[in-house]
Amino acid sequence: MIVVFDSSVIIDDLRTLRHRERIQSLIGVIRTSSVVLAELWRGAAKPSDREFLRALARSHPILTPTEKNWLESGEILARMRADHGFAPAKLRDLHFDVLIALTVRSHGARLITTDRTDFELINRYCEVKLEVW
Repeated sequence: MIVVFDSSVIIDDLRTLRHRERIQSLIGVIRTSSVVLAELWRGAAKPSDREFLRALARSHPILTPTEKNWLESGEILARMRADHGFAPAKLRDLHFDVLIALTVRSHGARLITTDRTDFELINRYCEVKLEVW
């Protein structure tokens, strides 16, 4: 089983070591999402943060959204807007998470996150093997 961590798990573990034991005991092959890496790079303020991200990219093969994933993400966000009346800012916030979910699904992988609210919503539009920590 392929496993992909959402940025919420990685950030939380870096700050608190809260997930370290679970990550180390995980059964599966870890892959990294290019979208997660982009999110993490956006917030990398210290040299140690940037070195960690370089090591993460070297350590695990990177899964990247396809053209189909990008197009489907727009369709999903349009349905979410119609169903929930989300403002453009909320849709922008959800876009990367929708791309992560679609990429994970297209590889038959399991997505691990701590962001229950957004990913359970996304899962109603794009069913993915989801595990919330």
